[in-house]
Amino acid sequence: MDKLSIPKFETKKELYKFLVENEPSLVAQKCATIKLADGFACNLPSVQRDFVVGKSTAETGVDQIKVKAVINTTGIMDSHDDVHIKGLWDNSLKENKGIMMLQEHRSNQFDKIIASGEDLKAYVKDYSWKDLGYNVEGTTEALVFDATVKAARNPYMFAQYKNGYVDNHSVGMMYSKIKLAVNDEDYITAKQIWDQHIDEIANKDAAEAQGYFWVVYEAKVIEGSAVPNGSNPITPTLEVKNFKSGGDENVPEESAKLKAIRKFLES
Repeated sequence: MDKLSIPKFETKKELYKFLVENEPSLVAQKCATIKLADGFACNLPSVQRDFVVGKSTAETGVDQIKVKAVINTTGIMDSHDDVHIKGLWDNSLKENKGIMMLQEHRSNQFDKIIASGEDLKAYVKDYSWKDLGYNVEGTTEALVFDATVKAARNPYMFAQYKNGYVDNHSVGMMYSKIKLAVNDEDYITAKQIWDQHIDEIANKDAAEAQGYFWVVYEAKVIEGSAVPNGSNPITPTLEVKNFKSGGDENVPEESAKLKAIRKFLES
């Protein structure tokens, strides 16, 4: 999905007027398309990333790995100007049993599927931002995939995860319930939504500088993908475990840098 095409205005007052007057059609545009990563980093000027994934110590003969990946996090204004709210995935996870883990959102190619079916478990879990390696206060609800990644199915992504190269993910989703938030007293409803959610946003300064955002209350998750750059970069790989066929697991040691980060965060 491309970012909404918003005309340029000389003043924020004109911009807010356009957004409020055209909210129904803009929401319809968002709901009519699938949201994917857009290939550029989002505006997170106040969030310092510090997370490092330890590389696996693969043994000869390992052909499967267990991957725990964060696919999406709430409470961030992403590059689509969206702020996902806790609970947005609840109904979708109950109803949608066909979720897939993909390489770069390529759902129309068998060789780009990373995991699906019994090899994939999708769920939500609360983390502090510091759990994810970001030095800001507060918590987020993460959409997490536990995946069995097999070399026989996607050898390229098997190697990328095994070597610790994947540190960004993206959710393929469809909006179900979304509203506009605007920091302007002239628009009572939009300002109430702004006041309700602005303090929940980790990159609050970016939202305040822009003056508006879209609040996503409910969405349908279709897939989660490994990507080089997504619309929300707070989506790391949390864990990689190697095991040989037959289930004999070998948990790799954390890298020295990751150990240092965890020791600092726990102090």
